[in-house]
Amino acid sequence: MKKYILFDHDGVLVDTEFWYYKAGERALADIGVALDKDQYLEGMSQGAGTWDQARAAGIDEWTISRQREVRNDYYQEYLRTEVIEIEGVVETLAELSKYVRMAIVTTAKRMDFEIIHEKRQIRQFMDFVLVREDYDFAKPHPEPYLTGLKRLGASKEETLIVEDSSRGLKSAVAAGIDCAIVYNEFTSSHDFSQATHRIETLTELKDIVLKTA
Repeated sequence: MKKYILFDHDGVLVDTEFWYYKAGERALADIGVALDKDQYLEGMSQGAGTWDQARAAGIDEWTISRQREVRNDYYQEYLRTEVIEIEGVVETLAELSKYVRMAIVTTAKRMDFEIIHEKRQIRQFMDFVLVREDYDFAKPHPEPYLTGLKRLGASKEETLIVEDSSRGLKSAVAAGIDCAIVYNEFTSSHDFSQATHRIETLTELKDIVLKTA
């Protein structure tokens, strides 16, 4: 039986992956560059993405730095105005909280995270949240999840990570922790061959948690 769950955030608990992509696409369009979605999705698994395509198109670093801030503004606009709830998440967390302790380990920036959760009920079920500013090396490095594990005071064997991207899965595998991949249409083309479990929705986590070896 698992006693702890470390959740990724974007694409797992809230439906934000698409809007992050759209914000980058819009920021590049402002300077006449088209963001290739297939390349973007492939780059996600390596921690690359929007700005690599900008550099390949000959955009200088000063302009990239400026447009990065523009992208952030667009993204926060989407977070405030678009529907990003995933059906059943709050109810599932309420049920899981009867059996496990939970936390969030995300690459989201603190400001974005706070905007997302101003009026949502997800944080009440979490022991803590680790955002991008809380560790040195981002996923796919294992540090984010190892930091979460240490803060929980949990063993690797007792813990389950829930992810939706190959970058997150690589972080979990490098940390030596079982990982369940939840289906997300935006990342469905990623390589999840190293996942311990594949699930369609978070409601399936209860069976995984309660299963005894």
